Amino acid sequence: MSEIQIKVVAFGIARDIIGGKELDLKLEQGTKAHEAMHVLKSQYPGFEQLTSLNLAINEEYVDDNHAIQEGDELVLIPPVSGG
Repeated sequence: MSEIQIKVVAFGIARDIIGGKELDLKLEQGTKAHEAMHVLKSQYPGFEQLTSLNLAINEEYVDDNHAIQEGDELVLIPPVSGG
């Protein structure tokens, strides 16, 4: 299978975990959103500590089975804590 490249954009604690706002990520073609998170968790174990994380692709919230395409932007949105 061929590889695709996507951009990952992180907010809040997710930004702290990856050490910046964005990164480029190579995935296998046909990768689903939950599989992309598994790749990120293997590279950035801090994600294992998060109890929930919303995912958006190209500014639209998606479910775990959404197929990621070449050039997509995967946005990691951690839960917002208020006071």
